[in-house]
Amino acid sequence: MSDTLQAHARQTIARGSKSFAAASRVFDARTRRGATLLYLWCRHCDDVVDGQTLGHDQDAARRGDGQQALRRLRAYTAKACSGADIDELPFAALQEVVREFQIPARYPSEHLDGFAMDVQEQRYDTLQDTLRYCYHVAGVVGIMMSHVMGAKDPVVLDRACDLGLAFQLTNIARDLVEDAAAGRCYVPQQWLDELGLERATLGDPANREGLAVIAARLVDTAETYYASARLGIASLPPRSAWAVATAHDVYREIGLQVRALGPRAWDQRVSTSTLQKLRMLATGGALAYRVRRAPDVPRSRSAELWQRTSRAD
Repeated sequence: MSDTLQAHARQTIARGSKSFAAASRVFDARTRRGATLLYLWCRHCDDVVDGQTLGHDQDAARRGDGQQALRRLRAYTAKACSGADIDELPFAALQEVVREFQIPARYPSEHLDGFAMDVQEQRYDTLQDTLRYCYHVAGVVGIMMSHVMGAKDPVVLDRACDLGLAFQLTNIARDLVEDAAAGRCYVPQQWLDELGLERATLGDPANREGLAVIAARLVDTAETYYASARLGIASLPPRSAWAVATAHDVYREIGLQVRALGPRAWDQRVSTSTLQKLRMLATGGALAYRVRRAPDVPRSRSAELWQRTSRAD
């Protein structure tokens, strides 16, 4: 099972996230294995809830009974975390990661809470509501990844959470039209009201100017979390610091491109090229070196940033 599991995990990350796959190559072998196994479980849960394949071709018609799917995800996830025998690859992957890296079971459960928000078609009135969703689907993944990298200081976990929030805000900005077509909207209702936009018609071509304003606000918000997350890199082992810095640069670049393109940001899916990823492997290494060498990195975060409620390991 172990070799089959790892091979499946490598194939999944290579097809599901070229950005994360590129950054993960820098990890040492043990950390890379843990990261790819964790990704396999996360990817499976996301695909089941969104009715998609490896993060692509989201289709509301393929979702089926969301509540039933979520109940199954919760049951198998709880079984995996309990150490019971399990043979489904995504949950076997989670089980191995939880066991080897001592990840508290509440974190996988909190991740599923984010998918429950999708199933329940949650509406987000304020930016704080959107950030709460971002925590569950991405911030808590950053926390679990910190455990994989051997960093469990609550202050470092907060910075890892910030990076997850930044990633998800970037994803929301890039995928505004795609999500709207699939019946999903993560934009604060306050922002829509200010621009006179309706959820039901958000993805219409006539609304591109308004979408550009929203995307810019999302990217600007992400920038504050990227800045906070950078300070946590100093507490990671050298190769993990390099990998995280690379992922930071790759995802941040996607957001910057979306903002720069304005109304043309959804003419095609914004991504980074292979050459850009290679360049960011170099700049990520430089960023990790600078942050790790910087004296007196502050431990406290800005009180204006979104705060997770539980900070215990």
